[in-house]
Amino acid sequence: MPPAPPSPVPEDGELDDLDDAVFPKSGALAGAEAAGPHRLVGSPGRLDSVLSAALPLTRSRLAALIKAGAVRVDGAVVCRPSATLRGGEDLAVEVPPPPPSALVPEDLGLPLLHLDAQVVVVHKPAALVVHPAKGHPTGTLVHGLLHLCAAAVPTPGDFPVDPSRPGVVHRLDRGTSGVMVAARTPEALAALGAQFAAHTVERRYLALVHGRCPEDRGRVDLPLGRHPHDRLRIAVRAEGKRAVTHWERLAEGHFAVPGDKAGGVVSLVRCRLETGRTHQIRVHLTELGLPLVGDPLYGRPARPLPRALAEGIDHQQLHAARLGFSHPVSGARLRFFSPPEPPFLALCAALGIDPACWADT
Repeated sequence: MPPAPPSPVPEDGELDDLDDAVFPKSGALAGAEAAGPHRLVGSPGRLDSVLSAALPLTRSRLAALIKAGAVRVDGAVVCRPSATLRGGEDLAVEVPPPPPSALVPEDLGLPLLHLDAQVVVVHKPAALVVHPAKGHPTGTLVHGLLHLCAAAVPTPGDFPVDPSRPGVVHRLDRGTSGVMVAARTPEALAALGAQFAAHTVERRYLALVHGRCPEDRGRVDLPLGRHPHDRLRIAVRAEGKRAVTHWERLAEGHFAVPGDKAGGVVSLVRCRLETGRTHQIRVHLTELGLPLVGDPLYGRPARPLPRALAEGIDHQQLHAARLGFSHPVSGARLRFFSPPEPPFLALCAALGIDPACWADT
């Protein structure tokens, strides 16, 4: 059987735990695994690395299978993921079938941007959580994707998978709206994951932030990690993972502040992600002194919005406007745009910010 593309754990802007981005704790996407027995010829290298280059499974998932005794090398069970292969060995891998999904498709009215046999692209509303988690057992993006793909026919081939179980390749925070892609086959999951890991996916965000930008454009290169005292927050940490955000100012809006002649400023900023860490844009812009409007974790501006302008804003004003990637099978470059949601647009209108300024996003 021909080898599938490698399946590194992908990254994307506004992610949470990266392993869960591919196989959520709910098990909703476990159908993207290549269940069943697999035979292949070994090549030189670590056992887990060799297998990850041939099967559409994450390296961590393969390591767990190896430790569980599901892999044989020349007929003998090998339980060390780091075992060295010389090449030419007979490798046998038994991947157990995924547990049946308890998820029920839900018609959430997700705006569908694209659907084919390999991928589905949608607009995620700001209020929607991506997949089931504590406090959100239903009504998630995954439930909506299951509904959109419910009429699909199971895919035959070396890696059969029920395409009604879409594979989430990246995530957006609750409160962040915009374009998302999900894989419908294991090959697509692996190919898209490789693109996210190689930073070849085009990702552009629009953000409304408090304050005046220090210059017209810039680049933030600050490592990020979990906050030492608050597990819900991310902070700049010397020992954190490298994170790079490119930003540019598109427009400014002004509002009156009683007793302050200077008043307040809201800037419209466009961000392009070079890497994708948890809360990357939110933390990086805050480090510039530009907290996002409405951000419940990081938005503590010196001059908050007047009540009249803040009405209806209950989440960070961050929107994933543009997503571009190469189709997993045809290789054609696909680009999708989704306009910001009503609260974002209403605040722009109130501040005199013309939507035409993001027309080339």
